[in-house]
Amino acid sequence: MSTENRLLETCLLAGKIMMESGSEVYRVEDTMNRIALSGGRSDSVSYVTATGIFISLKDSHQTQIENVSERSINLEKIVAVNQLSRDFSAKVITLDELSHALKIIDEKHIDFPLWLKTLSAGIVSSTLMYLSGGSWFDFIATFGIGCFGYLLKHYVRVYSKTSYLDYFIASLGIGIMAILAVHYHIAQSVDHLIIGSVMPLVPGVAITTSFRDILAGHMISGLVRGTEAIIVAIAIAVGIATALMTVGGVL
Repeated sequence: MSTENRLLETCLLAGKIMMESGSEVYRVEDTMNRIALSGGRSDSVSYVTATGIFISLKDSHQTQIENVSERSINLEKIVAVNQLSRDFSAKVITLDELSHALKIIDEKHIDFPLWLKTLSAGIVSSTLMYLSGGSWFDFIATFGIGCFGYLLKHYVRVYSKTSYLDYFIASLGIGIMAILAVHYHIAQSVDHLIIGSVMPLVPGVAITTSFRDILAGHMISGLVRGTEAIIVAIAIAVGIATALMTVGGVL
């Protein structure tokens, strides 16, 4: 394989990892172009969307494409790729070492343990419930429902390939648990329980990234991510509404 092909493949792999991990488009393009520049090619042209990555060299007919099939939020991988690109720019590592390290990052499951993420979801839920005007009496109930909602979302995503179903089921479960908690006098306010417990499900990073892409001029990617965030918000709203109209109407 020629050096040019290896350089383009390395740039594509770096961009693919960052896009799948939730990075902004302008950051992905900047990282890819910096890797190409540090590899001796200042004439690289990259085009990144939410579903695909293209890169080529101006004085060459070679163009490489990579499909972005999965998208999640993994800031650990984004930081790791950025650090490797800086090391490559500073000549700390070679192109082969960069490519090998990126392949390890791509294959490795870099994530926090489920128990820690669940605990964090509970803390976020109960804290935001109180900040939104809730009472200390609802604190423990919100913590438990927030943990329950996050676990429900996680396992629905594991066992179901239907997009956005995990958000609907999780919000439905949160709504039902909030209604039952108030009905059995474990908590006082259904509204505050629901507001706090759904916060870990809200696509805040996706919304922020969407606006940053649009402001940076990447309209297509920004609108795609914004649409995804809106669909998630709708799934959450429908789940809560279903719980209120069914279980809430009965109790």
